[in-house]
Amino acid sequence: MLLLLLLATVPTYAQIGGIEDSVNEISDTIRVIFPIILGVIFLVGFLFNAGHFFGENADLKKGITRVLVFVLIAGAVVGIFTYLITLVV
Repeated sequence: MLLLLLLATVPTYAQIGGIEDSVNEISDTIRVIFPIILGVIFLVGFLFNAGHFFGENADLKKGITRVLVFVLIAGAVVGIFTYLITLVV
């Protein structure tokens, strides 16, 4: 009976190992892609806010405020992402 129970649990260990490997692969992929995506988001955010710095209706205070809010939100997203990556893996 004991031998039967031991042999029945062997496939579960293999499945857990496979899940860990796939999670590690996904995590590595996200770590590589995330800075690129964040850079594109920063660029798009700056381009949307660039109209407040240049042109006929330039409002420097509004532009700086929007850029700072954007940077704070992006920083919070990066902080949460970094915390989750270190927590899971």
